[in-house]
Amino acid sequence: MLALVVDTSTQAVLAAVVEVTATGFAVRSQHRTVDQRPQHGERMAPLVELALSQAGATVRDLGAIVAGTGPGPFTGLRVGLVTAASMGQTLGIPTYGVCSLDAIGGAPGQVTLVATDARRREVYWAIYDQDGSRREGPHVDQPARVAELAADATVALGDGALLYADRLDLKVLDEPRYPTVEGFAAHAAERIRAGAPSEQLIPLYLRRPDAVAAGGHKPVLP
Repeated sequence: MLALVVDTSTQAVLAAVVEVTATGFAVRSQHRTVDQRPQHGERMAPLVELALSQAGATVRDLGAIVAGTGPGPFTGLRVGLVTAASMGQTLGIPTYGVCSLDAIGGAPGQVTLVATDARRREVYWAIYDQDGSRREGPHVDQPARVAELAADATVALGDGALLYADRLDLKVLDEPRYPTVEGFAAHAAERIRAGAPSEQLIPLYLRRPDAVAAGGHKPVLP
């Protein structure tokens, strides 16, 4: 079965096609754009089209859609989730969510801090045990606070860890820097094989959006 993978939780916008079999999965195509000011809305649809074309498939060949649920900034993250939800509803196929930090995952055999850039001098982070299971997070904090809370971690991954390596006091690996196609597929493959019911794609914002509802109308008459 072919599944589309999309993620807009970081500055790396991702679209990919994976083939899930009874025993594993294979990446048929993947396209990622990385930009300090990514235009998620403008880039998502062309990347999906490109990934499908390279895989020699059309939307009608898809059996499922996998989306990164964050954590991520409000504006960017919802682009991928809305894309996945609308395509799933239109095509009548299930959608599955995967925490985007899980798609980076832990370094094998080590307690790992995974951190992505949350802007505002903060990071989204989680801790993974030696077996790769997430034991803490996801959260959003300043790097100094994360260093205190992740004191038993021996290695760190992610663009947030690279950005604040001097404050984390950990060995930071160069890759993976962003959520990977393989990570998303590994966490969703069992649900895809089982034909599990479609899931509501709930975003992990972790912070309130900057926009706030307007207050009452200001009186113009004395």
